[in-house]
Amino acid sequence: MTDDAHRFTGMYDECRQRVWAYVVSRAGRQVADEVVSETFAIAWRRLDDVPEPALPWLLGVARNVLRDNVRAELRREAMAAELRAWTEGDVADQVTERMGVLRALAALQEDDREILILVAWHGLTPKEAAGVIGCSSAAYRVRLHRARKRLRQAMEAEPEWRAPERSRTPVRNLSEEWS
Repeated sequence: MTDDAHRFTGMYDECRQRVWAYVVSRAGRQVADEVVSETFAIAWRRLDDVPEPALPWLLGVARNVLRDNVRAELRREAMAAELRAWTEGDVADQVTERMGVLRALAALQEDDREILILVAWHGLTPKEAAGVIGCSSAAYRVRLHRARKRLRQAMEAEPEWRAPERSRTPVRNLSEEWS
């Protein structure tokens, strides 16, 4: 057994239960085994970076793995919600509404557009978006509030940008009719 393998085995034996308990306390038993496995895979790949004692470093890695899993789940849920939104109701109304928003967005100044797009389309948190544009989180939130207000005003200023009111008739399921 090599020195690296011996060091890793000792670290694994000493810390695995405590890392697992930490993950269970944060996310439950269902994801604990997967997160612990990923944590120790990272530890093996970066064994030279693992300090002594290893436990705090391993808990930090487990925390990051959990955070990444949560972000991935949120992205999957957002994509599923977007797909559901495109399949519900009258697609023409949705397209018209989307075009209205895009036109109003195009009418805004570049700074307002960027502030809105970072959060709405790129999914950044206000803190992350603030880092992109180089301001504090508080300043970004103020700018975001003002940009949203200007977007609302732009949409209200041009009534033809809004989707026309239509009677909502249910969409027929042609696959059932053809069966």
